[in-house]
Amino acid sequence: MSVLAIDAGTTGVTAVVVTPDGRIAAKGYQEFAQHFPKPGWVEHAPEEIWQATLEAVREVLTKVDRSELTAIGITNQRETILLWDRETLGSPRRAIVWQDRRTADICTRLKDAGHEERVTEVTGLRLDPYFSGTKLMWLAEQEPHTWALVSSGRYAIGTVDSYLIARMTRGTYHVTDVSNASRTLLFDLTTGDWSDELCGLFGVPRDALPELVPSWGEIAVSDPRTFLDLSLPIAGIAGDQQSALFGQTCFDVGDSKCTYGTGSFILTNTGTSLERSSAGLLSTAAWRSPSGELTYALEGAIFVTGAAVQWLRDGLQIVGSAAETAAIAATVPDTEGVVFVPALTGLGAPHWDPHARGLIIGLTRGTTRGHIVRATLEAIAFEVRDVLETMPAALSSLRVDGGAAANDLLCQIQADQIGVPVERPKLVETTALGAAFLAGLGTGVWDSTDDLRATWQLDRSFSPGGDRDAADAAHRRWIDAVERSKAWA
Repeated sequence: MSVLAIDAGTTGVTAVVVTPDGRIAAKGYQEFAQHFPKPGWVEHAPEEIWQATLEAVREVLTKVDRSELTAIGITNQRETILLWDRETLGSPRRAIVWQDRRTADICTRLKDAGHEERVTEVTGLRLDPYFSGTKLMWLAEQEPHTWALVSSGRYAIGTVDSYLIARMTRGTYHVTDVSNASRTLLFDLTTGDWSDELCGLFGVPRDALPELVPSWGEIAVSDPRTFLDLSLPIAGIAGDQQSALFGQTCFDVGDSKCTYGTGSFILTNTGTSLERSSAGLLSTAAWRSPSGELTYALEGAIFVTGAAVQWLRDGLQIVGSAAETAAIAATVPDTEGVVFVPALTGLGAPHWDPHARGLIIGLTRGTTRGHIVRATLEAIAFEVRDVLETMPAALSSLRVDGGAAANDLLCQIQADQIGVPVERPKLVETTALGAAFLAGLGTGVWDSTDDLRATWQLDRSFSPGGDRDAADAAHRRWIDAVERSKAWA
């Protein structure tokens, strides 16, 4: 009895098979293209996401006995919004990605009209281009012919999980869970349902939205004609960050994790209590059980961390791979005053400035690529510290995951900056693991969250060391640079 988990991320799709003891028995991966039609715009072709999903799963199926598979779990990049034809499943346009900044003016307009306080009260979010609602408003205003087919019921609206489930089931199911719905600006955190009020504000027909289902349980069934001859229950859904919280077995109130992905996301479990922050954190739905109980979280969303390393590789071309960054950064003892603010798509928590832009400051004739690469790793740690300092409760430790968590130097810099141990599990693929855990919980592979907790294993704990005064001074210099990056665009 094993579970197939699909992690449809921002730059590629990972498929893994997870065994009952929590091991990853096989893994497949397929990257897909990033489209940048204008500065600040980011799009994905839905068909390319689907083909990457098929390729990643096809790869994993060559490594396992498919008869052992009992369920499918799906996790995904969250605020990215897609449209598709309910009959043909083709998409009329590319998806607008969570990183996309094109709706900054719409957000300003809604704020000026006095809507932000009410939107935050209902959704726990803020008016920022990050979230899906303003993307849909933009589509309605800029592409009225496309939007007419949304209004008429021909086109469905959904996040990536909804789209993949539609493709996997030949259009039979149009569903999502609360963790994804709560990122759209259209979901009422208190009632746990779509908000008619906010659908009205953003001009989104409620009938175009997916049905809300529990985060685990038998939600849908894949169609073998469409999905690689697999007929399996789709039994777990969660947005990537909530999935990582689940995969890190952060089931108790106060448990926290940081995922280093394209961006970095810090989540703290607040249980059945809806906690609100006045310091730039988001309130969000973590998951909903089949009994209907809703678990909440506080979240700090940082837009660009791993994407900054990707930019060093693809944009500046000063590293050959992300794996090289630790060795290159270690060629220098410090940054010699170089600070990198990776506001390449604006600033997220706790600053929330969509008009901020990236900044590298402190350059001299003596600056080398080692200084810039080290400043990039430091920036990731500084951004996480900024968020953690706004959390209501003090941390005793921080669990980390995601691709960059494999970087020992980053983990050590992070521990030095936040002053508590950073704990890295043996499996850093916790986003995919969370989707597997949800699906397995929904189909009896695991009986309880206690069974899941027993699978978590520590790889290494990084204790804070070095000079506390020096760490604080470096952080103050970072804050100064952040202020200089704001309101640039």
